[in-house]
Amino acid sequence: MTSLLVTGGAGFIGANFVRHTISHHPEYDRITVLDKLTYAGNPANLAGLEVDLVKGDICDTELVDDLVGTHDVTVHFAAESHNDNSLADPSPFVHTNINGTFTLLEAVRRHGTRFHHISTDEVFGDLELDDPNRFTETTRYNPSSPYSATKAGSDHLVHAWIRSFGIRATMSNCSNNYGPYQHIEKFIPRQITNILAGLAPKLYGTGEQVRDWIHVDDHNAAVHLILDRGRIGETYIIGADNDHINNKHVISLICELMGRAPDAYEHVNDRPGHDMRYAMDSTKLRRELGWRPRYTDVDSGMREGLEQTIAWYRDNESWWREAKAGVEATYARQGQ
Repeated sequence: MTSLLVTGGAGFIGANFVRHTISHHPEYDRITVLDKLTYAGNPANLAGLEVDLVKGDICDTELVDDLVGTHDVTVHFAAESHNDNSLADPSPFVHTNINGTFTLLEAVRRHGTRFHHISTDEVFGDLELDDPNRFTETTRYNPSSPYSATKAGSDHLVHAWIRSFGIRATMSNCSNNYGPYQHIEKFIPRQITNILAGLAPKLYGTGEQVRDWIHVDDHNAAVHLILDRGRIGETYIIGADNDHINNKHVISLICELMGRAPDAYEHVNDRPGHDMRYAMDSTKLRRELGWRPRYTDVDSGMREGLEQTIAWYRDNESWWREAKAGVEATYARQGQ
């Protein structure tokens, strides 16, 4: 049996990872979540689960050392992750994403435990819309926002600690996630909850931006494959081959699935420095570990996953309703 520490495990992807672990990986007999419980971390995401929730900062050296030292595996999801917030105030992103990752790596180095670092496609910058290439494990880093720059910095720390100190670590870069428990400031849940709240969905600029959308369950299944069978010291790209779908298509599909006209949305100001296209080449993960995403199809690439996600937000209005007015007020001040 194995004990598991999940940083950021009360957030969107982390909480879904904990739920996936409990459902599909009984070899983990003890799970602890370390989460600062900022606005994006919600204890309700872990309701009904037999996990230990520790409220704390991953920059707290003593706390992190104790937790890493008493668990066999650490999976590091904790991060400040919203691009718009990083443009308004980069300092929390430097604190958590850089200093927090350093603190965890030093604890892992002291105790010799297994470590997996969760990163993002945004560290690679973006591609032109007509560029046929995709990001691979050897793509040069080219971050374009304070968020992506600090995630790139944390990735470099992990690579350096593997090479310099021989820690038993792996890393993955994943494309944009969607699914249950995602904060309603994010693109897909914002549109879903707008419609449920009787508001118009909002599209940044012309909506030509392309993201390789992946359902959170597919992401977390990939992480477990890497933990179980991935080669120590390696990085794996995780993507669902949905990089032919732009934001305009996604918002139109959400409108259609929720009984609205496909163009029943409003255009709002684009984000400064908005990356145009992300595309992920997960060949290494698929060939070496046999990973295949579930939520894809030849029609839209994500229809089934969106239907499931819409149903979750419809059935769990109490989870998001209280925060809705505040989120929309913030966007309104930004002209979005």
